[in-house]
Amino acid sequence: MDAPTEAIVLAGGLGTRLRPVVADVPKPLAPIAGKPFLFWLLDGLARQGIGHVLLATGYMSGAIAEAVGPAHAGMRISHLPEPAPLGTGGAIWAALGACSTERVLVANGDSWIGARIADLAAHAPAADIVLTLRPVPDRARYGSVRLAGDLVLGLDEKGQSGPGLVNAGLYLMRADLPARRMMPASFSLETEVFARPDGLDVRGWQTDAPFIDIGTPQDFAAAQALLPRWAAQA
Repeated sequence: MDAPTEAIVLAGGLGTRLRPVVADVPKPLAPIAGKPFLFWLLDGLARQGIGHVLLATGYMSGAIAEAVGPAHAGMRISHLPEPAPLGTGGAIWAALGACSTERVLVANGDSWIGARIADLAAHAPAADIVLTLRPVPDRARYGSVRLAGDLVLGLDEKGQSGPGLVNAGLYLMRADLPARRMMPASFSLETEVFARPDGLDVRGWQTDAPFIDIGTPQDFAAAQALLPRWAAQA
């Protein structure tokens, strides 16, 4: 199966936990080593053959549109500001309707996973959704994914300590999902789809690639040194 050429980036979060250290810009524009985190993410997508990115924005969407513009690193950028809060699922379902390819990459706008998109695309090519999963020593902050082989059965709640496989915020999805699974305008992808696949073929692909979520001040600080090094090795 060919690697995707279109990507949706979820860039609508409020970034509440980061407010103590980043208060004047939306979380995707939080500066990492002198450049917005979103730019690190977009540069990585461009290096791996993505040609069109749909930015699903919410909080301070105008600031993101002004910073990124209509193109970045040779990719066409479409800005999709939500008219009202849609949740992660609602934002994705709306953006999938604007895609033109059969399968679409979806990335969280506040996490980095240095995985090869081609390897993700090669796993379970007939699946409706393929999640990138990352083993971590303590799953408490993230919750974890329950599997039977590579079939996603559901999610375990956050707060349970110990090692586990967590959702790394990078997915492949079929663009026709909204037509086949009707959902309300606003919903959570995690609780309404991943926790309850309900007939969808949802698979997990595991990787040990470098991973960080900049959603806390501690990880935001760690990313200042880690992201430039990881990007140089990609």
